[in-house]
Amino acid sequence: MRTSSHLSVLAALVLASPVATIPPASAAEPPHPPAAASAELTLDASRTALLVMDYQSDIVGFVPAAEQGPLLEHGAALLAAARRAGVPVIYVVVRFRDGYPEIGAKNPLFAALKGSGRFREGTPGAEIHPRVAPMPGDVVVTKRRVGAFSTTDLETILRAKGVDTLVLAGISTSGVVLSTVRWAADMDYRLAVVADACADRDPEVHRVLTQKVFPGQATVLSTAEAVKALARAR
Repeated sequence: MRTSSHLSVLAALVLASPVATIPPASAAEPPHPPAAASAELTLDASRTALLVMDYQSDIVGFVPAAEQGPLLEHGAALLAAARRAGVPVIYVVVRFRDGYPEIGAKNPLFAALKGSGRFREGTPGAEIHPRVAPMPGDVVVTKRRVGAFSTTDLETILRAKGVDTLVLAGISTSGVVLSTVRWAADMDYRLAVVADACADRDPEVHRVLTQKVFPGQATVLSTAEAVKALARAR
């Protein structure tokens, strides 16, 4: 049985933190820019990829129970729309080898994982959640750190496919999504962040990132808007 202190250490990890509900919409503070701001998004199916990041069973399990269903529904809707449009689907997952040789003592974010057994390759919790499971032809990229590009061959895959536009969904907003937005923007990718297909342990952090930070480098939109943009993709 894990001790409460051990659980609290794990709970603090960004990549698999117990995320809170996506902040509810209100008239004063919508969860993303108004639909009119993102309705003009156009996608070229031959140059676009959908990144589904850290939708793994253990990580989804940290989302409050009432929010897991909607989050997975949004992810599934994006996947279905991308596949209908012929847009490549790329999953990004965090996994480690037995013994966690990728994690050194100088990395405080990941060091606590060594004694937890979480996110080891081949363990059920490290697998992609079955409600958003990969299909033949999808690509799964394994990372050893927070962002989708660091420690992976994602850039090689995108270049091989001629992709210059990324649609992003992931857990958590302040972890894999933020790291990936910053890295991809620096490499001049065109970006779209699907706000209600992302979640974070801190709803205020999610709100600030999706409303104030990400719009400087990405189009921020809802799942419904992203599905419409994918349906228009040619």
